[in-house]
Amino acid sequence: MISVDIPGWGNMEIENVVVDLNGTLATDGKIPSEARKKISSLANHVKIYILTADTQGTATEEMGELRAELIKTERENSKEEKFNFVKTLSLEKTVVIGNGSNDQLILKEAGLGIAILGDEGISVTALKQADVLVKSMSDALDLLLKPKRLIATLRE
Repeated sequence: MISVDIPGWGNMEIENVVVDLNGTLATDGKIPSEARKKISSLANHVKIYILTADTQGTATEEMGELRAELIKTERENSKEEKFNFVKTLSLEKTVVIGNGSNDQLILKEAGLGIAILGDEGISVTALKQADVLVKSMSDALDLLLKPKRLIATLRE
C-alpha cells in the first residue's frame, strides 16, 4: 500500500493501480522497458491491473513477465466493462491511469484519475474526468513511486 496525505484531499491509501494498455502504457501495442521497470517497482507496494480492449492485439504477448494482472474487455463495450471491473475494487483506494474515451468513467470514479497525453493523444472526455494530467506513463508511475509529487500537484 502507498499512503499519501494530500492537504485538502485527506489521506489516500492506494492499494490498486488500474492502467489502460493501448495509448497509455503501450504505444503502438508495445510497452517501453522504462515503464516495465517502474511497474515492477510499483508492484512491490500495490496490486496492478492492466485493462485493455486489445486494439493492437498484442496484450498477452506484451505482458510477458510484467508483474500485473491482464484484464481483457470486449471492444464494443469496453467503457462499461472497464467500469464494471473497477467497481469490484475499493474505488477510494484505486488509482486509474488512462487516455481514451473508454477510460472516462474509470478516471472519474477512482480515488485518483491520472490522464496521459502521450504519443497517441488523449480523448477530451477522458481529460475532463481526470484529476491529474501528465505527459507520459513514466511520469504517471513516478507520481506513485514518489508520492510527494502528488502532494505538490493536488494540494488545495
